[in-house]
Amino acid sequence: MKHKIGIIGKGNVGKAIQAGAQSAGYETRMVGRGGGVKETAAWADVVVLAIPFDARSAVAAEIGSSGDGKPVVDATNALGKDLSLAVGFSTSGAEQLQAWLPNARVVKALNTVFASCMTSGTVKGSRVFLPVAADDAGARQTVLELCRNIGFDAVDAGPLANARLLEPMAVLLVQLGYAINGGMGTAMGFSLVR
Repeated sequence: MKHKIGIIGKGNVGKAIQAGAQSAGYETRMVGRGGGVKETAAWADVVVLAIPFDARSAVAAEIGSSGDGKPVVDATNALGKDLSLAVGFSTSGAEQLQAWLPNARVVKALNTVFASCMTSGTVKGSRVFLPVAADDAGARQTVLELCRNIGFDAVDAGPLANARLLEPMAVLLVQLGYAINGGMGTAMGFSLVR
């Protein structure tokens, strides 16, 4: 039986993750700012945060103990107002989230890809590389399975501290998509050749 996926955030990312998870056969619920965060987190086996980076603290407070013992996927991008890295290399947004939800099993994933490929895990027929980092091996495996079922080339990226590397990787993707040389657009993603 597949896990129930609770998605916090009704923007492009939340909707794309929901479509991808549903296509892969997962039952999902999605909530936005209007309430129901705690209830959705309590219902879900896996909670996905598809929210703005600066909303994490408030949403973590709403989730509270409803996230205890569950994988809580941090899909946020550590972006400042000027599309720069909001958190440095000595910590990460995911590690901050783990401190706010000490009994949850925080997983950094789904932040290094654009929403445009979240429904299938592919761009132009090619599977997109998706690193997944978490301290809890079971939570990491659960999220790897979810992402592979969606269609991604999901790869174990080790402990949560590696989110310090994944968050700047996402900033590079955003810069390539929107800023550098006029931007390449969002129909793109990274691949891992091995």
